[in-house]
This record gives sequence, C-alpha cells and structure tokens, in this order.
Amino acid sequence: MPKLISPQVEFGLLLNQTRQIAPEVFTPDGTGFLNLLEGRWQEPGTPRPFVSPVDGTVLGALPMLSRDVALRAVLFAKGEAPAWAATDLDERRAKVQDYLTQLRVHAELIGKLLIWEIGKTYKLGFTDIDRCIDGIQWYLDNIEGMLGARKPLGLVSNIASWNYPFSVLLHAVLVQVLCGNAIIAKTPTDGGFISLSLTFALARRCGLPVTLVSGPGGELSDVLVKNDAVDGLSFVGGRYNGRNIADALAQTQKRFMFEMEGVNAYGIWDFSDWNGLGDQLKKSYDYGKQRCTAYVRFVVERRLFPQFLETYWTVVHSLKVGNPTLMDEADDKLPDLAFGPVINKAQAEDLDRLYADALKTRATPLLAGRLDDSLFLPGQDRSTYRAPRALVNLPRQSELYFKEPFGPIDSIVLVDRVEELVGEMNISNGALVAAVASDDLKWARRTAREVRAFKVGINKLRSRGDREEAFGGLGESWKGAFVGGALLVEAVTNGDKELLGNFEEVLRLPAVT
Repeated sequence: MPKLISPQVEFGLLLNQTRQIAPEVFTPDGTGFLNLLEGRWQEPGTPRPFVSPVDGTVLGALPMLSRDVALRAVLFAKGEAPAWAATDLDERRAKVQDYLTQLRVHAELIGKLLIWEIGKTYKLGFTDIDRCIDGIQWYLDNIEGMLGARKPLGLVSNIASWNYPFSVLLHAVLVQVLCGNAIIAKTPTDGGFISLSLTFALARRCGLPVTLVSGPGGELSDVLVKNDAVDGLSFVGGRYNGRNIADALAQTQKRFMFEMEGVNAYGIWDFSDWNGLGDQLKKSYDYGKQRCTAYVRFVVERRLFPQFLETYWTVVHSLKVGNPTLMDEADDKLPDLAFGPVINKAQAEDLDRLYADALKTRATPLLAGRLDDSLFLPGQDRSTYRAPRALVNLPRQSELYFKEPFGPIDSIVLVDRVEELVGEMNISNGALVAAVASDDLKWARRTAREVRAFKVGINKLRSRGDREEAFGGLGESWKGAFVGGALLVEAVTNGDKELLGNFEEVLRLPAVT
C-alpha cells in the first residue's frame, strides 16, 4: 500500500494546536519561540534552526540566550524561592495537582510532538508523558510523609539530555517544586523544546515558580551551574560534560545529582531460558538504545554462544526500524516499530565511526542490519536512521570497548570463567544498571554483588524505575545524591538525615532483584 504521513500526526496541525493552547510561547507574529524568564514569555534570543530527526523537516528555531539574559532569569527565579517555600504544603500540592489535570488534557498532543522532536515512536511518546504524570501523582499522594519537617533548598537548576524530557526532566522539576523549591531548567539543545515550552506555559498559569531557558551549554553553564543564586543542580547527560560540571562545583557547597552514562552489561552463565531472554532482547531496543539504562554489552559463557546467537539473531531480524509518522493509506494506522531515527545526523555518523573503528581494530562483525524501504517515504531523508549492528571479539584498543554508543550497536564478549564474566561486565568503572542470567539463582545473586552497577536484575532487565524505587549509579556513572522515592525528596531539601549518594569514594551495594 502507498505510504504517507498520517494526518493525525502531521506537524503543521500539531504546531497550530500548540499555538491555540499556549500562544504566549510564540513571538507576536506566531512564527518564533520565546523563553520563559522573569515570570513571562519574552526574549527570542538568537534563533537557531531545529530540524526533526524523522525526515529533516524544519520544526522551528531554538531561542538561544546569551549569558547576560540567562543571568537575569536565574536572579529572578531565586527571588521567587522564599515566597514559594513559605507557601503551605497543601496549597503547593493543590497547584501541582491542578497542573497534572492540565497535562492529562494535553497528553496526546505532547506525545505526538515528541515523535517529531526527538524521533520517539507513537507508543513511546505517550509512555514518556504518562510515566511523568503517574509518577508525580504518586508523589502528590505521599509527599507529606516523605517531606516531614525538611525544608527546600531554594533555587534548583536542571540540565538534562533530550531523550526523556518528561519522565526524567519534568518529573524532577515537579518534585522539586512540590518540595518548595523554585526551579530553572534549560531546554535540551537536541530536542523537546516545543513540547516543554507548552508544558511550562501551563505550569506558569497554574502558579508554579518555573523558568525555562534555551541556550548554548558552554555559555549558560556559568550562570546555571556556578552562580551563587543556584542552590542545587540536577544533571542528566554524558560523562564528559558531567565531569566538567562536577569540577566546577568542587569548591562549592551546592547540592547536586549527576546521572551519567556507563556500559550497562548483561551477563549470561549456565542458562537455558532462551525464549525469556528473547523477550528481554526485544524490549532492550526501545528507542534504539538511546537511553542511559540501555543494555549494549552481552557477556556470554562461551559454550552457550550458539544458543545465544540463535536467539539474538531471531529477535534482531524481527525488529522494524522506520519513519514513525507513516501510515498505510488503506488503514490509517501508524507502524508498529521497534524504533525510529537516532536523535540527529551527527549521532548517526558517530555510530558509524565507532563501528568502523571497531572493525579496524579487528573486531568481528556479527550482524549488520538493513533498513526496509517499505517503512519510509520514497526519497525521504534517512540520514538519522541506523539498523541494529553487533560485534563480537571486540579488542580493548577499540573505543567501543569502554564506551556506551547511545544507539543500536551491541557488543558480545565470550568468556570461559566466572571471574572473566564479572571483569568484562565492570569495564566502565561503574554503571547504572546490569543483569545476570542463570538457571542457578543462588549463584546469580552472589555474582550480582560483584557487579558495579546500582541495580542488578536477576534473569531480567532493570530500568530507572518509578515512584518509590531508588535510583543512582556506582563509580563514574553517578555523582552526588541518589534519587527516587523518598531519596528524591531528600536530595532537594535540607534536614537532619544524612543523604545517600555516590560522593567521592562513598559507595553502596547494588540493588539486586
């Protein structure tokens, strides 16, 4: 059947709906975007064109601010903190609840915008906003017991990556506000600024002390991180940027929570449930492995490699990768895709570079998938799309050996001893999640304690988690206070209880389930 962009997700229609709901976000002529600072939408900054990873469509222009204007935003946001901290918890809770009601009304539009902005599939776009809403509702229902007599920090700054603008960034912002903090957030430069602008406009209407700015990270870091007006910092991103920011905070007393990447590994030893593993492998490809909890390294007992390979090969060849906005003309249904594009052309090319470097260092290519023409418009830009690839016998001199690719490239490592399995799972000096699969559950639980990851699944994947579940990382994957449940409340408030976290050499045992 002929393919076309589904009318239900046509971008012009979605943008018009956004203008109708939140006209204040746009410049007076309705064509540009503004920043939310000093309590109102203003300052178009220096517009920088932003294109969709789906097909190169120009979606608009990021309103990039200078350092001086961003400083105005920080100082105003700091000035809002005392009055909001003095606001009764019941009133804060009522305003956040009102805001959640507004989010629920517009969740469908937000989910569809995320298809164009960051290349989510139809299903995953809704999952992101729904997880945010459900998580915040849990905090609203339980905040009184978690907060107790604790007091807000003041102004919390938020810098997060583009991949989960709602279930990670907005979720953190709303918990911080509920706890009595004013907040300032930077829109991710690589995507999500339209949907975030819409949702921050709704938050401001509901009386929440939120500020949203766009700008180059290097220029705005001076005020969003180092300025004395900032009392706490929540950062989600790569290790390079995270280390630079951590260095900048080394001589300060600011509260911080830094979530960074690591190589999340899945170890397989003395194992036989290949159908169960196949289901997990399929799930692991959500969003093309563009997430900090993606499993990209499989450490397999050598004698089990034939069974693993058969399972892996079957699963990966069943995955559909294509344009998430298309439909068959006959049935008006969006495709059931495993994932769509990676975030931009530069990231796609970096994946190619990592793969080529691995081959030059004599890694063995195990799988190199191909894109299916039927899942794209004829002649459309495919520069951001990459099918799954996998390598085995990756040598240590390969960059990919120690690096999270943040895309659909897996490496498989074969081992003969348990000590090798543990060592190969720990090559990135700490990770957020890991998993150990074995028919011997006692052995698996014992071995999991030797894996340097915050969460270790037994015969199952682990994820960031929701609601009451704590989250953090070991080694270089995390710096500062852990989050999740009561820990997130404690991370953004002051009280007598000692914070749990990864502070320098302070570690804790991983969560094994």
